[in-house]
Amino acid sequence: MTLSRQVVIRKKRSGATWFERLMAAIAAINLMLVLFDLSYIRFRDLYLEFMPQFTVWYGEQLKGIEPERTTVGYLELVDALDDSIDRDLQSGLQSGLQIEIQSEIQGRESSDQTTARILARLTEQSAVIVDEDPFAVAGKSGTLERIKNLMRSRMEEDSSKAAFRDFWDEDTFNGVTAIERLNFFNSEIRPLMETNYFRGISESGGPIDLFWRIDIWFMALFAAEFLARTLVLSRRYDGTNWIDAMLWRIYDVPLFFGLWRWLRVIPVTLRLHQACWVNLEPARNRLSRALVSQFAVELTEIVLLRIIDQAQKLVRDGDVTRLIIAATDRSQYIDINGVDEVQTIAKKLADVVVYQVLPKIKPELDALLQHSVVGALHQAPAYQGLKFMPGFDSLSSQLSKQVVAELSKTLTQALQNIFADEQGAALTSQLIASFGDSLRQEVQQENTLLEVRGLVDDLLEEIKLNYVEGIASEDVDQRQAARYRLYGVAAGGH
Repeated sequence: MTLSRQVVIRKKRSGATWFERLMAAIAAINLMLVLFDLSYIRFRDLYLEFMPQFTVWYGEQLKGIEPERTTVGYLELVDALDDSIDRDLQSGLQSGLQIEIQSEIQGRESSDQTTARILARLTEQSAVIVDEDPFAVAGKSGTLERIKNLMRSRMEEDSSKAAFRDFWDEDTFNGVTAIERLNFFNSEIRPLMETNYFRGISESGGPIDLFWRIDIWFMALFAAEFLARTLVLSRRYDGTNWIDAMLWRIYDVPLFFGLWRWLRVIPVTLRLHQACWVNLEPARNRLSRALVSQFAVELTEIVLLRIIDQAQKLVRDGDVTRLIIAATDRSQYIDINGVDEVQTIAKKLADVVVYQVLPKIKPELDALLQHSVVGALHQAPAYQGLKFMPGFDSLSSQLSKQVVAELSKTLTQALQNIFADEQGAALTSQLIASFGDSLRQEVQQENTLLEVRGLVDDLLEEIKLNYVEGIASEDVDQRQAARYRLYGVAAGGH
């Protein structure tokens, strides 16, 4: 990125108004609420651990979550058992003595309930929980499996029902053992059971979700802002209608659209960038470069393959042959200007060579001719007998230079005279035309056409296999490094 572009971007980003920053802050708050709501059910257990009161309140008010009756009743039975054992210890009575329980459990227990009856009730309810799985309604059957595994491990039983039965067994549930088991249950089992819940069903048939009661205020605010911005843009720029103005800020639509609320990440991120709280320029530059380079590679491969495939089809179907034949038959050839372009181009090239190229390359041409003359002279038998004469080498060198100079001069002047003379120019044009006609006629020979067609088809296939299709299989890291070199950005830089 050039310095001027960086200055322009910095000035643009520093121009964020207080209104843009206020709306960006409100959008960020709304996004955090949306993300919390979307993750509430999945991470409810985690939220209960760190903010239990708010999590319970949120679930009751907005998600229709109620305590699950079976697990709540089970925990109340354990609480009653805990109270009963505490009273037994305080009064000095043994666990086998009957004690009165002050609270009524599930509306069916009487005040003269004993510890033994509570243990029997817990054993019965444990079997019901294992068989009916009250955790399944909330999608937390895995929590029940964890509870069963803990019980099996604690009681060293293979069956979860047998483990629960032994855990609440009246004969072994007394004294220190009872306290240890209650401590284990309250520390390991109770937190898992407390995460279970029942979620009500709405009239639409889905789970109750009242988040719209909070979200509707944000949606109304952003919808009003969207309409206001549309009005301002349509009036600020001449020729801009409401549809164009709406498309200008189309990325704001998720902010007041009730479905797919997670898409609000896009407008919120853009608003934070516009408010100069985050800088998306490096990420945008890298993303655009990656997309453009990848698209360019794919497009290049597809275009080249299509061109080569089409060329092969033309060669195989004989379209090229028909084109050559049509070009030779001037009676069927469509001429748009009455000029034979091939002959004109050939004459123009010949003029350029004779009048411009040859005079400039005369020194090199003289050197080449002299080398050829000297080489031929050295191979002549007469030269072998005369080279022993004094001064013959220098004389032969001078003669060869003069001969070459005169030869190149004569050749150049002869060619220029030919092209300057009308008759010579006509003869040259006739020679070029005759050469072209002869070449076309020879190319039209069936054996020549078949051979050339096969060779061209094979050549195209080799190009496709060796070069074009190799573009896609090029090493990804190598292409990425090449892109960085192209844009002048070091890999891993900012």
